[in-house]
Amino acid sequence: MNIPARAETVAPGDFTVDTRVLLLAAMAVIVGTGGVASAWILLRLIALCTNIAYFHAFSFVPRELTGASLGLASIPIPVAGALIIGLMARYGSEKIRGHGIPEALEAILIGRSRIGLKVAILKPLSSAISIGTGGPFGAEGPIIMTGGAIGSLFAQLFHMTASERKVLLVAGAAAGMTAVFGTPVAAVLLAVELLLFEWKPRSFIPVVVACVTAAIERGGILPNVPLFPHAGTTPMLPEFVAGWVAIGLLCGLGSGILTAMVYGTEDVFGHVRLHWMWWPALGAVVVGIGGVIDPSALGVGYANIAHLLDGHLAVQAVLLLLVVKSVIWAVALGSGTSGGVLAPLLIMGGALGALAGTVLPGAGPGFWALLGMAAMMGGTMRAPLTAALFAVELTGDFGAILPLFAACVTSYAVTALLLKRSILTEKIARRGHHIVREYNADPFALTAVREVMATPVDTLPASMTVAAAIAFFTAAEPRHKSYPVTDASGRLAGMVSRANVLDWMRAPPEDTIGGAAGDANPTIAYPDETAAVVADRMVRAGTGRVPVVSRQDGRVVGLLARKDLLRVRQRVAAEEQDRERLWGSGSAERSAAISHVS
Repeated sequence: MNIPARAETVAPGDFTVDTRVLLLAAMAVIVGTGGVASAWILLRLIALCTNIAYFHAFSFVPRELTGASLGLASIPIPVAGALIIGLMARYGSEKIRGHGIPEALEAILIGRSRIGLKVAILKPLSSAISIGTGGPFGAEGPIIMTGGAIGSLFAQLFHMTASERKVLLVAGAAAGMTAVFGTPVAAVLLAVELLLFEWKPRSFIPVVVACVTAAIERGGILPNVPLFPHAGTTPMLPEFVAGWVAIGLLCGLGSGILTAMVYGTEDVFGHVRLHWMWWPALGAVVVGIGGVIDPSALGVGYANIAHLLDGHLAVQAVLLLLVVKSVIWAVALGSGTSGGVLAPLLIMGGALGALAGTVLPGAGPGFWALLGMAAMMGGTMRAPLTAALFAVELTGDFGAILPLFAACVTSYAVTALLLKRSILTEKIARRGHHIVREYNADPFALTAVREVMATPVDTLPASMTVAAAIAFFTAAEPRHKSYPVTDASGRLAGMVSRANVLDWMRAPPEDTIGGAAGDANPTIAYPDETAAVVADRMVRAGTGRVPVVSRQDGRVVGLLARKDLLRVRQRVAAEEQDRERLWGSGSAERSAAISHVS
């Protein structure tokens, strides 16, 4: 009889992790270093492109466009950069279009975590050209895609499963984000909330190793301090708490508007009678005009974040920044150029928070802007934990963690209720793939076989003749597709199916079915095993029905079929839909009544 392997019969633990996680963790050190290297290269490429395009100097020293005086002659600069990107996308790889995170998600969920070398090279180069020529984007989306590509390419050098490649891909992406912003904890949370689609030690441990590696190595090339230092007292009075929620509501609505602007623009470009290669150049015309109106809206705009947190910008300047940045960002992103979303969301959210702060109770400089930054990121990306911790690590203001959580979760609630998809998943949905962003405990792993197996079981005796079995299966009465065969003591002796009977009808053996059983070593299950373990075993064996036998004496105690596994899903649906009152006034019968919501 085919007894399952010993590893499958032991009592399951809390996790499925094994020692292979140590290998992944060791490989994550190398991937983390690759993430730092890619971030270092990307940031210097951006600085180089900015200096060449706007200051006519070959220099890697970062320079901001904030406060620069750009005339109409500067409009062709973003257009030229967009033309180069269009050519790179058409003749290099179309996957460099967009802001990087949807492409990483698509590679993880659909592409078996495989990213090509061409993407790893062209994505940072195209993003550097886009941002360096005025594109209103951040570096985080491109670095997530580039770091992920490094992790994926490294994994492809070895014999690894798709799930293991995913771990190293995400480790590289998180390491790249850590290297750019110096936010290792937020990078790990981003991996959990957005990229991994699981919460397992197998994936969590290597990602943490990669981010810690990146954070340590980053200290050797960049100052080991928060990127935007901000410290202030956190007001805890009731009127301020209401303000936290108000910022979250405002940014949640703003997230919906920005998402609609981006994909509305994409729809407009979809009707343009030109090849998509030319769309970024058309969008770049709007970017160039926006740069003339407000140069600070161009590029990454880290200086804007610092000014919003310092509270040094006048209300008119903040309003102008919000309007211009929103318009040129939505148009450029909708045109299909290359660039990230995180830094622009911080700027637009910070501007919205700063404007709201003019009517909210007075707080320290930049307090409402800080909440707006995090809330806009948390609502738009549907990652509230990441957004709150990202703001804390970015500023070093650990005292603001409570209002940050309140604002981020409020914004998240608004977008979750109002929008079916986020700005990230909408892109993938438009390519025909649906993504569920909810994590649930596997109901099959929580259900024992004995809870769903069919019992008592219809069996056939091993002493039945082949002729009698043929007559049994060809009778007019309804029959199952297969039956367990048992000996005189009820122990499993094999399985007989309709296919076996058809073979016997062509060449009937002169034997009992106990001796001629079609499957003398059937796949089996035990009553105390989980439905998840047995379902996997059924898939590997290619069978739809397995006998359930007692561990003690091998007697057949039940049968598990595909339809029985569906009862697990039925139970989950009932828990979600059936409402019951278990405590309160009235009779016990009425208290236990269930109202089924169809």
